[in-house]
Order: sequence, then C-alpha cells, then structure tokens
Amino acid sequence: MMTSTLVTALFLCSFTWISGSASKSQTVKVQSGEDVKLLCPNISKHNSLTFWFRLVNRTEVSCISVMFDSNSPVRFCDGYQTGNFEMSSNISTLFLNINQVNVSDSGQYFCAFYMSGPLIFRVIYLNVDGDGEFDDAVDSESQKMSNVKLTLATVILGGLTVFLMMVIAGLLLKIRKLQKADDDKKDSQQSENLSSDDLNYATVTFASAAKRRELEPNVVYAATR
Repeated sequence: MMTSTLVTALFLCSFTWISGSASKSQTVKVQSGEDVKLLCPNISKHNSLTFWFRLVNRTEVSCISVMFDSNSPVRFCDGYQTGNFEMSSNISTLFLNINQVNVSDSGQYFCAFYMSGPLIFRVIYLNVDGDGEFDDAVDSESQKMSNVKLTLATVILGGLTVFLMMVIAGLLLKIRKLQKADDDKKDSQQSENLSSDDLNYATVTFASAAKRRELEPNVVYAATR
C-alpha cells in the first residue's frame, strides 16, 4: 500500500512538468490469452526510482511495480501480485511482461523514472484483441491528456495570479499603515512645536510685565521729588 501511495504521490507532484518530460508514445496490439512484453528505453544513467503504472478508467493512476534502484528487488503494488506481471531491466531497456492478457488489460501503460525534478516517462497503449473502440480511443486519450495539461496550467497560473494579488494588497495595506504612522508622527511634532511657542510667548509676556512693575515705583519716586 505504501509503495502504491508513494508512486501515485510522485506522479501527481510531477504532473505539472509532464509536457517537457514525456517522450513519444507507442501502441502494442495483442490477442487475448497471449503474453505481451512492453518495452521502453532505460534512460536512467544513475540509480533512480523506476516504475510502471497504468491509467485505469481514464482517471485513476494505478501503480504496477517499482524498483527503488538498480540493485533493489522488484516490488509489486496492490492488485498486481498475482504473478501475471513481471518487471525487469538491463542497461538499455526496461521491460514489463504481462502473461495471458485479456481485454481488461487494454489501456495506457507508463514506464517512468524519477531522480530529482520532473517525472520522466513513456506512454504505451496496449490494445488487446484489436479492440476497435480502443483504436479510436488512442487519439481521444492523447487529446484528453493535452486538455488536462492545459487545464492544469490554467489552474496554476490562476492560483499564482490570486497569490500575487494578495501579496500586492498586503504591501499596499502595509504602506498605508506606514504613511499613517508617519503623518501621526508629524502631527505630534507640530503640536509639540506649537506648545513650545506658546510657552515661549507666555515667558516673554510674563518677563515684560515684571519689568513694568519694577519701573512703576521709580516713576512714582521721581514724581515725588
């Protein structure tokens, strides 16, 4: 269960990079009851997470098997431990053997490599019994994949736009608060200056009045003489 969850999470986390990481697809046709071997180039030059998965009902990602590095044993995900699936690899190729296939095995299969960064994979369409509906579905699936990529890109860009708008709004609010604080500080300084001027004026007025009171006795004395 943990292996299946890990691979599914890696696929979903890397889905936004699919457009630049997928290689050309191929279609494999086989009769029901036969064995089939799916092949894809082993593009891993270093130890990497290598796995096979498939798309079920065109919407659900289902892990088949995984190798954590070139020296680790193959681990099969839930539902694929029946012995009908075999995974192997060499220097140049990655293999997935499916024994005694039936119509339900038709669909999209992916061989994938994950090192760091985008998920790198190849798509293989398996057509069991020459299902005519599946032949027509190949082009439809390709178109749907393109639509999914476009939708994801639109959602991501929309999310980034909303995020940037929130950041800008936050910055504007912060700037307004800073401006208000600066204006309040200026008003406070102006009030302090006005109070200081009033105090100086009151001091000068008081001093002038005191001088006048000192002069008045002298004037009276001079008049008496």
